[in-house]
Amino acid sequence: MRVRSSDIEILYEVVGQGPDVVLLHPFPANHGVWKPAGARLESRYRLILPDLRGHGESGVGEGPATMDKHAADIAQVMDDAGIGKAIFAGESIGGYILFEFWRRMRERVSGLILCNTKAGADNEEARANRLRSAEEVEKHGVAAFVESMIPKLLGESTRRNRPDLVEAARAMMMKMTPAGVAAVQRGMAMRPDSVATLATIDVPTLIVTGDEDVLTGVAEAELMQRHIARTRMTVMARAGHYAVFEQPEEAARVISQFLDGLPRD
Repeated sequence: MRVRSSDIEILYEVVGQGPDVVLLHPFPANHGVWKPAGARLESRYRLILPDLRGHGESGVGEGPATMDKHAADIAQVMDDAGIGKAIFAGESIGGYILFEFWRRMRERVSGLILCNTKAGADNEEARANRLRSAEEVEKHGVAAFVESMIPKLLGESTRRNRPDLVEAARAMMMKMTPAGVAAVQRGMAMRPDSVATLATIDVPTLIVTGDEDVLTGVAEAELMQRHIARTRMTVMARAGHYAVFEQPEEAARVISQFLDGLPRD
């Protein structure tokens, strides 16, 4: 399905039956990251899987893909799918978006799953690296960028033992356009610090990370756990930054256990 949001169209998929769960994928991929775990959840939950602005088959739009634009896009998807309130899961940039969504529309959130993400904004070095990579991709295309990201996004165990997953992740990343990568990188570089937001989160929250995640990892997950009152945390073994894609059975088990414990509205 497609819905108009501001200056673009957002593609999204709906599968399953049950309480609504919105699944936000990481950069630089698309909603396919959630499909393996989602296949194990859809018998009990209605899953909404959008391609974020600048990713997959969704449009890029004008200017940086900022967190407020992403949050507005997700609200449009919810309206189009007839959803007033939902549980949300976000991996990496998906988590950044959920912090913004919470600040703007917390009344639409009944629970949060924060996967392989962090609350802090980029420091000056990280921001400069994002802006530089945006320029390089616009000049040279996405292939070299994708290859440089694979060791950062997939855990060592996955890269060593699961060439099929590596290739599937590469294929998703290669669907990004230079304009999409550049817009999303610039938007992430502009994102606000969300550490202060953590203390305002008063819905049940699950924090998931991978023991081989070199981008966020356990330290960032523990910081979020310390500041969010109603939270639990899980560290997935043999998983990197794309933990829910690398270990979908374990991800589905942990997430379904969390979801099953939530009150039904």
